[in-house]
Amino acid sequence: MTTPTPSPTATSEPAPGATVFVGLGANLGDARATLRDALTALRALAAPGSFAASSLYASAPVDSSGPDYVNAVARLRTALAPHALLDALQAIEQRFGRERPYRNAPRTLDLDVLLFGVEGDRGGLALADERLVLPHPRAARRGFVLAPLAELWPLGEIPGAGRVADLLADARRDPAQRVERVAA
Repeated sequence: MTTPTPSPTATSEPAPGATVFVGLGANLGDARATLRDALTALRALAAPGSFAASSLYASAPVDSSGPDYVNAVARLRTALAPHALLDALQAIEQRFGRERPYRNAPRTLDLDVLLFGVEGDRGGLALADERLVLPHPRAARRGFVLAPLAELWPLGEIPGAGRVADLLADARRDPAQRVERVAA
């Protein structure tokens, strides 16, 4: 009796680790350049061939002040656990001069874990502790997150909130949530 030989791994198989979505935002300094540089830094956390980024979007500040924000979303696979990913994102923020003088202060760079452990159209794991809440607790209500997220994950569903496309349609009905695509 012969043992079947395993078939070679197909190159189309997903990279190891968890698929995550990270939200990016900035409204101080050259926000577009900052987001482009931050996307490069995020790519370093991704498994080879797993990184994708949305277009850049301009949005009015929500629960904040200052100039318009520039926002984007990145999708990647990472071997990092949720809290290790959060630590890595906060280290990137620090490299870009992030300060936290008060809640929702204008910022040079904000990086948020939006969803972790996404599989297909399903939004991954739920987690809540003093450092991290997943899915991100306000992502499903913010047009500046939903527009770039819909670009990368049009059929996606945020656990406990609904389909991204439906949530974006709801957010677009709110005139205070102005979001405009500004660059690919």
